Amino acid sequence: MDAWQKTEKPVRARLGILGGTFNPLHVGHLVLAQNAMEIFDLSRILFLPSHIPPHKDTAMVVEARHRLAMLEAVLEDEWRFDLCDLELQREGPTYTIDTLHELHKMYPSCSLNFIIGADTLTELHTWKDIYSVLESCNMLTLCRPGSDVERLSPENIKLAEPWPERLLENLASGRLMDISSSDIRHRVAEGLSIRYLVPPPVEMYIAEHHLYGA
Repeated sequence: MDAWQKTEKPVRARLGILGGTFNPLHVGHLVLAQNAMEIFDLSRILFLPSHIPPHKDTAMVVEARHRLAMLEAVLEDEWRFDLCDLELQREGPTYTIDTLHELHKMYPSCSLNFIIGADTLTELHTWKDIYSVLESCNMLTLCRPGSDVERLSPENIKLAEPWPERLLENLASGRLMDISSSDIRHRVAEGLSIRYLVPPPVEMYIAEHHLYGA
């Protein structure tokens, strides 16, 4: 058991989970994680890279070993964030419900808190075994730049009661940055600089391994 899981108080450590392809990891991901940690009083955050995301076009997703290496290079000296390669160890598509079952076994003393963007709220009804997912973790939502939060209502979340109201209770805004992995990939392919958009180890790794058309 990690030292941060140990406590004399009868309170479960709040473990945040930030999933994604991280293709590549950029500073927006780190700012989002920091915001979630501060706003929702999380003890630690797991960065959880996905292997084959079922809801995304995988044509532009570089090999898992590259995405994992970039995460490792950035997170190795970051005490607040940990890397979990659980989904990368599986073959085929990965689903959140399967990951949550495994994480409950790995961190039995923690409450699991899954971090999503506001745009994902209206997509949750498409997730596999979504009601089991919602019973297995707290869903924490952060508004991203450009999100039309005023349009979010229980009706357009498209889930049975009481979940829409519960999800909206955990909706917050933070200091989020309008940076996307797709834009970074485009800039690399066009020969444009990605300095200040990604951590220095990621910029170096992309150049050294000629990723994204570099």
